[in-house]
Parts: sequence; C-alpha cells; structure tokens
Amino acid sequence: MKPLEILSELPQWAKATADNLLASPAWAMPCRLGEQNCTMRLDALRPSETLDLLVRLGTEEHVLGLCDSENLGELHAVWPTRAEVPEPVLLALVEKECGMLLQLIENAVRQQLSIVGIAPSPRDPDEQALFAQIYSAEGGPVCSFSLSSSSTLVSALGQLRFLDATHPAIRDCMLSADVEFATFALPTTDLAALAPGDALLLPEIGTMPPRKVVAERFLVSENGVIGWKDDGALRVLATEPIAMTVGELLDLAVGNATSPTPQSLPANTPLRLVRFGKTLAVGRLDVVGTQQAFVIDAAG
Repeated sequence: MKPLEILSELPQWAKATADNLLASPAWAMPCRLGEQNCTMRLDALRPSETLDLLVRLGTEEHVLGLCDSENLGELHAVWPTRAEVPEPVLLALVEKECGMLLQLIENAVRQQLSIVGIAPSPRDPDEQALFAQIYSAEGGPVCSFSLSSSSTLVSALGQLRFLDATHPAIRDCMLSADVEFATFALPTTDLAALAPGDALLLPEIGTMPPRKVVAERFLVSENGVIGWKDDGALRVLATEPIAMTVGELLDLAVGNATSPTPQSLPANTPLRLVRFGKTLAVGRLDVVGTQQAFVIDAAG
C-alpha cells in the first residue's frame, strides 16, 4: 500500500476537515517555481513588511502580501523606497520579477490569478491569512508570502494528498495492533462445544511469522501491508494488543523495514480466541503430541 492509501484509511486523517489538514504541521504541497521543483509549507512567520497587492483568484478578491527577497531583482532594489515608486511602475516590476511566484499560486489554487492593483489600505492585523514559505528541493527557503484566506482557498489546499507522510506529526502517531498467530474455521457445532481443557492445534506457530492486524484496518505480514476486514474467521491472538507507530507501518508498507520472521513462543504464553472482535475463549500455548496447541482455560 502507498502512504496516501494508508492515511486515507486512518480516521484521524480520513475524517479531518480541510481546515484541520491545512493546519497540520505535516502539510507540504509540491509545486514548481519556474523550472524548479519546490515545496510550499505554511510555516512562514508573519512578515513585518509586505507589498500588499489586491489580486483576483477566479471570482474572489484576495490580498497577496509579497515579502522582500534578493531573488526579486529590481523589485528588491527599490524595496526600501517602494512607497515613492509610481503604482504603474511598481506593478510592472511585480509582473516582471514575481511572475513565477504568481504562476505558482495560480497553479496551487487552480484558479486564474490577476492583479487588480496595490491594496488600497493597510492590512487588518486580525485578518485570516496563510503565511507560506517556498522551499527548494534541497530544503532551503526560496521566498515567502501571505495570502488572505477564504473557504474556497482552504478547500483547494486542505487535501489529504498534500500531507508529508515523513513528517513526525504523522510518523509518531500511535496505533494499536493485534498480534495474530493463526486463523482457521470450525464447524458451528464444534465451536459451540468448546470447553476448558480442549486443545486447538496451531502448526503455524514457529513455522510462520505472526501477523499483525493494525487499527483493525491493515494486515502486516511477510508480504508487506494490505487492507484488512474481519471476515469472521477464528483468530488466535496475543492477549493484549501492542503499540505501533504510523511510521513503522509506513516503513513496512514501502519495504523500508525488516519483514517479520517465524518465532517460537514459550510454553504457557497466554492466548485468546476471537471472532468478529469478541473473545470466545482464553487459554495458553502448550504442546499436544508433537504439535503446538492452544489449550483452552475458559470459554464463553
């Protein structure tokens, strides 16, 4: 499974609103600044000085705050005295030096961008705005800007596919996993007759690696990670679930972690028999003849 497929199955992200996704520190949108591959993150500090432009994105008007940068050529050269530069000249410099950035914003929000003019009044400090930083492929900052927010803008940018699955805000999240040693079926009459002292043979133990059912959505085995749904099979599990991080799950999914291997369990290891999430019996590992077996201590 791909990281996005895994995140889309985990409720904390699959059910997240666009606002929540955009507010996540893991939000990172791939973009292009001219011919350069970049990443946009919303981690820029609120700029102390900006050149505020009134722009139209589709049918909405927004205030775009340009920040000074040595990458802005002639606009950077006149930055200290920009208030004295005639508006037509200043806008011409913006078109010349910021064309790639304006194109980046247009592509990001999928709306045509046009400059209306210099914003007519100072920006309201309480106005909701996005503070974006563009980073190069090497990770260094390239430029930053602010853009007044709207529900349309949040919907366009607040998408699950823009979360960086390598970010600690995602990788460090904890999940619960059931350790599964065997699955099988029994006739209904045999299942109903299970009683203390009965033994269910488990040839898988010691010959096949245990599997993990993570967050009741994923099956982790020697073959990697696939989606999982409870099909009603009888399952022999460890008595308690284990903790697993999203990062560990993602590493197993993309082959960046060691695959599970067969393991022997000590005698009397506590086990439970489960079907559809309900524990039908508890017991322990023992040997019957030459076979590993689940010996039932209590049923029902």
